[in-house]
Amino acid sequence: MSELLFKQFELTRGNFLKHIEGLNPEQASFQPDGFNNNIHWQIGHVLTVAEQFMMGYPKKSSHLPENYIALFGNGTRPADWSGDVPSLELLTDQLKAQLGRIKEVPASMLDEKLKKPFLGLETFGELANMALFHESYHLGQIHAMKKLVK
Repeated sequence: MSELLFKQFELTRGNFLKHIEGLNPEQASFQPDGFNNNIHWQIGHVLTVAEQFMMGYPKKSSHLPENYIALFGNGTRPADWSGDVPSLELLTDQLKAQLGRIKEVPASMLDEKLKKPFLGLETFGELANMALFHESYHLGQIHAMKKLVK
């Protein structure tokens, strides 16, 4: 079962990267009517949340700067950004590197109980599945936004 989970991470992240490939900063910063954010935020959000779920960021992972939570965490939005915002290229490189780290997670970890249940999830494997669901959801948001980019 663990092989399938990590294969799904490859498939999902590969499709995610394919959808953001070739976007320019202007396209990525466009916020369509009816959306709370833009594609740039979506990319950073997926990166940040996957790091939180899979690597315990920010306490157990130092692969991303701490300010990513303020930029891309739940409830944030580009309209509130100030200071240095990472480029699309940097975020894309970080997504690729993150996939490599995810694939190095020992399969035995998937059965480990979480110290505290999260959204009804009790094991690390269930949390990994949530990370995949979350990334797929935001991939759909990006797909919709790209159709509306002027």
